[in-house]
Amino acid sequence: MLIKKLIIGIASLGLLFGGASNRTVAQMPHQTHNSATSQTSEFQRIEQPLWVKGVVTASGLGLIGLEVWWFLFSKPKSRNAEAHDGIQEVTITVDGGYEPSRVVVNAGKPVRLNFLRRDKSSCLEQVVFPDFHIAQDLGLNQVTPIEFTPQQPGQYTFACGMNMFRGIVEAK
Repeated sequence: MLIKKLIIGIASLGLLFGGASNRTVAQMPHQTHNSATSQTSEFQRIEQPLWVKGVVTASGLGLIGLEVWWFLFSKPKSRNAEAHDGIQEVTITVDGGYEPSRVVVNAGKPVRLNFLRRDKSSCLEQVVFPDFHIAQDLGLNQVTPIEFTPQQPGQYTFACGMNMFRGIVEAK
């Protein structure tokens, strides 16, 4: 949600600054120059106030920092499964992705993942576990349990029906 708000805010600022002047550069009439008194060049320098240059530079550096953090330093939220009556169980909220997106379980023991779908998008209507040959539809605002047993230690992925949102079950 924070990322969506940030993108909307930046886009709004772009529209605000873009619409601040009555005329855009493309609509300005060409100025004629006397070729004998001045040199004409293909491009003319447009002077910008220092504060505009500072805002553009700071925005660019902020976006670069956000991308670096997102792709290199943000870690998926993880949760260990809790055992109830011999079954390892975790509730996963489906709302713009999977929360938590990483679940740690013990290999060789049954696992029950309870998917609570809050997102209305059609992409998240289904969850697929290719390693276990499971494809389950998720009801909106309903808990849908999915049970399987990872026999070997390793990482088992799950994804939405369109493979856009992913999660991992790590068996140890």
